[in-house]
Amino acid sequence: MDATPHSDVSAVSSLDEPVRRRLYDYVRAQTSPVSRDDVAEALDLARSTSAFHLEKLADEGLLAVEFARRSGRSGPGAGRPAKLYRRSDREFSVHLPERAYVLAGELFARAIEDAETTGTSPRAALGARAHDFGRGLGADAGSTDDDLIAALEKCGYEPRSGGGTIDLVNCPFHTLARRHTDMVCSMNLALLAGLLDGAGRENRRATLAPRDGFCCVRIEDVTAGPDPAVTVDG
Repeated sequence: MDATPHSDVSAVSSLDEPVRRRLYDYVRAQTSPVSRDDVAEALDLARSTSAFHLEKLADEGLLAVEFARRSGRSGPGAGRPAKLYRRSDREFSVHLPERAYVLAGELFARAIEDAETTGTSPRAALGARAHDFGRGLGADAGSTDDDLIAALEKCGYEPRSGGGTIDLVNCPFHTLARRHTDMVCSMNLALLAGLLDGAGRENRRATLAPRDGFCCVRIEDVTAGPDPAVTVDG
């Protein structure tokens, strides 16, 4: 399972550039991978222009790259393999605000497999899977609050920090959470608890705090205790 959910907004928006869209439409219509020269000749472009846009499409994950000798020959004297492009097998889905329904589906599917294998309840298996996934995300995060905010944003949350608490405005599982509240919110809580564990943030705790306009989970500062008690010498 991919360690970090990816936003598809950047990839899809890159197709708004007219030349790049023509390039992409041409490549995806071919039955076999094409080279920079193929694209330049077919679309009457300079080879440098063809190469630039092909690389941009590959960087965004819209095209896949492979190398092959088109002559069919191999061994000494066969020449260098050509760099070829084809449509990527990756699927793209854009949601604004960002959602992570593919991730939720993956976690649910693996939890069902785990439950069938181990005999544990599907809910417990889902919590374990979500926690493990979150822990992997946290392991790649830094140790500061800014690093934590960045990791949350990368996951599709919209964190708002104040008074030691981090509120999450956007829920990446919004529609699912509305229809299957208990199950999805428990998964969300386990994922964020795992993220904090993976990042070694023992001073932070993920708690359920459902409110209108916010994600069901809030991240609290556990080092902020109650006001000291007032003592009177007797």
